Parts: sequence; structure tokens; C-alpha cells
Amino acid sequence: MGLKKMNSPLVYFSGYKDHRMQRSQEHKMENIIAITLAAIICGAESWYEIEDFGKKKHAWLSTFLELPSGIPSHDTFNRFYAMADTASLEKCFNQWVASVANVSSGRVINVDGKCLRGSRKGDNDSFIHMVSAWCNNSNMVLGQQKVYDKSNEITAIPALLDAMFIEGSTVTIDAMGCQKEIAEKIVTGKADYILAVKGNQGVLEDDIKEAFKFGRVDDEYAGKAELGHGRIETRTTRVIKGSDWLCNQKDWKKLYCIIMVLSKRVDKKSGKQELSERYYISSKKATAEEFNSCIRSHWGIENNLHWCLDVVFHEDMSKKRAGESAQNFSLMAKSALNLIKNHQLNAKDSGGTKISLKRKRLMAAWDNDYLMDILVNAK
Repeated sequence: MGLKKMNSPLVYFSGYKDHRMQRSQEHKMENIIAITLAAIICGAESWYEIEDFGKKKHAWLSTFLELPSGIPSHDTFNRFYAMADTASLEKCFNQWVASVANVSSGRVINVDGKCLRGSRKGDNDSFIHMVSAWCNNSNMVLGQQKVYDKSNEITAIPALLDAMFIEGSTVTIDAMGCQKEIAEKIVTGKADYILAVKGNQGVLEDDIKEAFKFGRVDDEYAGKAELGHGRIETRTTRVIKGSDWLCNQKDWKKLYCIIMVLSKRVDKKSGKQELSERYYISSKKATAEEFNSCIRSHWGIENNLHWCLDVVFHEDMSKKRAGESAQNFSLMAKSALNLIKNHQLNAKDSGGTKISLKRKRLMAAWDNDYLMDILVNAK
């Protein structure tokens, strides 16, 4: 599964309805967004750095942007994103992703939350928490939704699902999203769910444990031993079809089976063994091997999105706190991440090796043609 030729997100962000009063618009909205996105691709992390990028790249930016008032100041960037309508910006982002992401039947969409640890304003204020959707098939962030004050992921996840096209997909969510309403939302969207189960749904976890202790397993898949982080790990995935073991099973829309993943980890040096069991419910009709693949793919959102945002884009170190600036900057960073991840270098330029995100960002900062290629012609 590949990507269609990627349209520039700048085309879609240009459809954003500017929130500023017309008489106060010294700089064009399109310029502010274009400079921001280009600067983030090249490594900028603050409003000051975005301004510095614009000034140093003024001559190059002038080749495709009209800049009669020069480069916006750091305060202008800050004010723009602090006051920007997050829902409208995210709609533009979603339209862009929908135009390029592979939406064929069978893709797996991982949904998970992440705290923006630099967003806390004071001792009595909470951090901003974002729920995002990631697709390994497309190698892209599909959308984001802020968890609003006095709320949690349970209310944010349905809003995120509403903003995406999920038909024909399998949606995986951790235990926080194991809710009857969320299961129904996914099925209504003509998709399947795989929901992790812990102790937040009454006796559901106990019922599943009892089923696998005394019931008949319908399908089993034993994965190959894998070495990583000094440990040898093997996973066994077991499936019991039907839901007769569960109390209130009819409350879970289209529930088809329950799943157990047994992990055995052996420390390569000490030989110490560690066993763990994880449980899931699903509406999907699939084999144990297929469930194993879907469940493992959920780690893609941690490794390919959250890890990249923290380690490569330093999101947790960001101190953007004014208005909606943290949420909106996070969206721009995810736009840059999608572009960088899906840009393909030819074998000659890459030396025939895989290019890291860090190297791509440095190359973009050094080479204007390469940066432009990422912005408008990623594949």
C-alpha cells in the first residue's frame, strides 16, 4: 500500500478563514502558515526561530510568496496561532490527509493520547492532552483532537473519529477507549474495533480471564521469538469467538470475539523470565495471526508519532501556552512530520540507505530545492 502523489498541505490550509480583522492584517495568512511549515521542516521549534528562518530565507521565500511587509515577527506568529480557530485548521488538515492517505479497505488506525508537558501555565493548571490517530499503512498522522478541561479521552475519541473516514478500517484503542459508546461509534462508521480491556469496565476483564481459563480456544497463533533491548520475547495470541462468557455482552455493538495476548520475555543475560497477559474485545472477524498483527501495529503510534514528536521535534520541551498556540503548533508539527516521513529521496541522493528524520530536516535547511520538494512534491 503506498501513497498517492502528495498534494501540498499549503493548498488546503489556504482554505482556512482568517480569524483576524482585515484592517489589522499586515501579513497574509498564507505567508504565515507557509513560513511556519517550512521552518518546522528545517528544525525551528519556537516563534523566534521561525522568524529567524524567515529572515535568513527571505530571498528564497520571495520566489513563491508575496512579502510586501517583509517577514512577520515572532509576536505575529505567536498571536496568529494563539487566536486561530483550531477546529477550522484541523478541518483543513483532515481534508489534506484525506486527499493523499491510502483509504483502501483493510488499513489499521491506531488511536492514542499524548500529554504536551510544556503546555502547563502554572501550578494549578493542567497540561494540554491531545488524542491522535496514526495509520501505519499510510505512514501518516490522520488527525488530532484536544482533550478539553474537565474532560478526558472518552469524550475526545468520538470527536476525532467523526473527523476521519474510517470505513473498512480496523481501529485499535487502549483501555481508556474501551467504552460501549466508542465501540458503537466505530461500528456506525462501518469499521471494526479492537479495544484493550483492563479494570475500567466492571467485571469485563474478569469475564475474559475466566473464559480463557475454562473455555475452548478457537484459534491460536504463536509468533516467532524476537530479540530487542536485551530480551528475547515470544507472543502467543488466542481467540475465543462469541461472547457468551461476558456479562452485558449485548451492550457491546457487534462484538464478535475476545482475545488474549500472552507475552513471555527472557532477559538474555540473566535468564530471568517475565510473563504478561493482555486482553481485548473485537468486532472483527479475523484469525489469531491477523489479530496479532493488528495489535502489534498499535505500537506504531508510539514509535512513529509520539516518539518522533518528543525526540525529533522536542514537543515536550515546547513552552507555547498562549491561547490555542500549543494545539495549533502541534498540528503544524504533525503536518511537517507527514511530509518528511513520506518524502522519498532517490538512491543517488540517499546513498542507497534509509534517511532519518533528523538528516532530512538538516538537508532541507541546507538545500532550498530539497525543501521545496518536500513542501510541494512529496511522494
